[in-house]
Amino acid sequence: MSETQTILCINSGSSSLKFRLYEMGAGEELLAKGAVEGIDQGEGRLWFVDSAGETFAERDLDDVGHEHAIEQALAALSDRDLPSVEAIGHRVVHGGPGHLAPELLTSELVDELHGLVAWAPLHLPASLRVIECLRRERPGIPQVACFDTAFHARMPEVARRFPMPRRFYDDGVQKYGFHGLSYEYILSVLGERAGCRLVMAHLGNGASLAACVGGRPLDTTMGMTPLGGFMMGTRTGDMDPGVLLYLLREHGYDVDGLEELLAKECGLKGVSGETADMETLLELRAAGHQEAAQAVEMYCYQIRKAIGSLAAVMGGLDLLVFAGGIGENATIVRGLICRGLEHLGIELDPARNNQGVGTISAEGATCAVCIVHTNEDLMIARHTYGVVFGSQSSQGGTS
Repeated sequence: MSETQTILCINSGSSSLKFRLYEMGAGEELLAKGAVEGIDQGEGRLWFVDSAGETFAERDLDDVGHEHAIEQALAALSDRDLPSVEAIGHRVVHGGPGHLAPELLTSELVDELHGLVAWAPLHLPASLRVIECLRRERPGIPQVACFDTAFHARMPEVARRFPMPRRFYDDGVQKYGFHGLSYEYILSVLGERAGCRLVMAHLGNGASLAACVGGRPLDTTMGMTPLGGFMMGTRTGDMDPGVLLYLLREHGYDVDGLEELLAKECGLKGVSGETADMETLLELRAAGHQEAAQAVEMYCYQIRKAIGSLAAVMGGLDLLVFAGGIGENATIVRGLICRGLEHLGIELDPARNNQGVGTISAEGATCAVCIVHTNEDLMIARHTYGVVFGSQSSQGGTS
């Protein structure tokens, strides 16, 4: 076995594939990153940049599907004369109750994942299409499934159970939680600080919070599916179940229509009537757009309330971490979330918050607040390296 191995990380979405190529071993070096966008949307776009940020592939693609996207991405990497891919790691959103750690993808595991599609119908089908395509086209390259739910498997049962008859829990109807790869990475960056009473906020188009004490997960906001928790870009988050029954009975929704509504038409987009993009909403808010302002206010209110509830679970709060596209970049959102949490010892330093790096809490605040630029792909590379080559990388290097 060579000293280093080249790992391709794939994050599959319904309309995009994101790629990261890492060299793992003595260090952790990002060799290239890219994406194919616009999959199954009539026309697509491929791009790749190297570790220096130089674009080495960029072109439009006609009527691209997942299989064609994979072929084009592998060809672009091959044309650049990069090291050959020796293993492939996938972010797999849901592992159900039986998959609690990264696993080598076998025919049996792929069959099991098909049985979990109903638990993540917006995410798993794309992942499975990509996995099966690569198993056909590159059968000699081992593939690893890295489950976003695995991180939360150690939550206590009192947090995982829904208030339903016990037979449903035994059938797998329980809280799983998501964004686990991001939370794992954050803990690895925090080091010794991860041992305190900690809330991590992964805020992107999909978003959740996780509470940990001593590095052990205690609770999270998402539930059995990624639809749960607080409002997100286009998702409702938690809802009064009576509202769903009302929509089914009185507004003529069927199951598919209800899923489309809850997953793609609600959240920031639904309340604002404009967009799910937080940067655009903040611009509209500044220009006096009332619906956009209300969407931002609701978003921050719900997250602030969720932080308070998780602090209650832990008996207090020592550290709050912001991560994800919104958490890392939206200064105003961080400020609005933290305003009103002074009773938990949270106080931001405005100048530090504007800088948007490292610790952003005020000197003397009893609860520290910081920003961590998360890296789910590097976490996938670490897990894939460990599963396939039987060891862990140094967790240093370039990310």
